[in-house]
Amino acid sequence: MAIRTIRTQEDPILRKTSRRVEVFDDRLCTLLDDMAETMYKAEGVGLAAVQVGVLRRVVVINTGEGLIELVNPEITETQGEQRVSEGCLSLPGQSGVTKRPATVKVKAQNRNGNWCLYKGEDLKARAFCHEIDHLDGILYIDRLAANETVELDK
Repeated sequence: MAIRTIRTQEDPILRKTSRRVEVFDDRLCTLLDDMAETMYKAEGVGLAAVQVGVLRRVVVINTGEGLIELVNPEITETQGEQRVSEGCLSLPGQSGVTKRPATVKVKAQNRNGNWCLYKGEDLKARAFCHEIDHLDGILYIDRLAANETVELDK
């Protein structure tokens, strides 16, 4: 496993759309392992492959309930609404209030290609939405709630 460099806001790769994973092999497993290690080192709750310069639909999340690996994730259902401050490892030192669903259901493949279903509420719902947005070139600052601005951490 290796710590990878997290791309920051200035890097144009963050605005690109990631491609589906078609091959489930050792390279994918290495990517997932490296992403988890990188996320933990950076003290984040989620990381998308594009944030480490890989344009593949791959996400890792841990909101305190254990590591979740999502390959080719799709949000299948949303309910409710939450407005909470969000940050991002690719936009260090910034935060802003976003409008996100309170509950989401996600369908994704695991590292072996098997389909799994996940349900997230509150922080986990935000993490699912935030990381899946990354796969489509969307940053949380694009989802700021009405009349909200980005805050700089002091």
